[in-house]
Amino acid sequence: MLSILRRSLLILVALFPLVSHAAAPAVSAHDLIEDTTKRLLSDLEANRDKYRQDPSAFYEALNNIVGPVVDADGISRSIMTVKYSGRATPAQMQRFQENFKRSLMQFYGNALLEYNNQGITVNPAKDESGDRTSVDMQVKGSNGAVYPVSYTLEKLNNQWKVRNVVINGINIGKLFRDQFADAMQRNGNNLDKTIDGWAGAVAKAKAETDKATAQPAQ
Repeated sequence: MLSILRRSLLILVALFPLVSHAAAPAVSAHDLIEDTTKRLLSDLEANRDKYRQDPSAFYEALNNIVGPVVDADGISRSIMTVKYSGRATPAQMQRFQENFKRSLMQFYGNALLEYNNQGITVNPAKDESGDRTSVDMQVKGSNGAVYPVSYTLEKLNNQWKVRNVVINGINIGKLFRDQFADAMQRNGNNLDKTIDGWAGAVAKAKAETDKATAQPAQ
């Protein structure tokens, strides 16, 4: 059975197809997550057969729907941490974003196509008066288990953007930061080599998350 994490990671905006888009009209953080999830699931339901035959069309649609709500630059720099992002050139940062996006699509995209919308519930809105908030939801797996998902959002230029996600207790941002640091160490602090080989780091992270989701939902 496919891992619920692999399904929910992309369904719920979570891991991060990193690409910049034009800003959308300002909405609440709660509505941003809820509306994006509904749009994604609706599009998937309408085009599932087409996307199974042409995954590239699916990845493009996913990117168009999810991309605008993500703080691409902030997430990339968070994964690299100041230690490495401070010395990265703009070209290296852009290449890392593209490699990260491509790797996530490859590892998680096919699992998303198998998701049949067993049930997603967005919790009531929290206080959004500051520049940082979170939106929580519950995802029901095919086995009947319910998995908690929590998005962290920050307000940038008066618009909410996703900065991190925690799925069933697994902090995805921290997981990828650890994988990046590990890859840099193995590559002798060669930034280009780490960026170009990022797919391998994502594969390791996927293995860890798959193992973690074998545990009962927290």
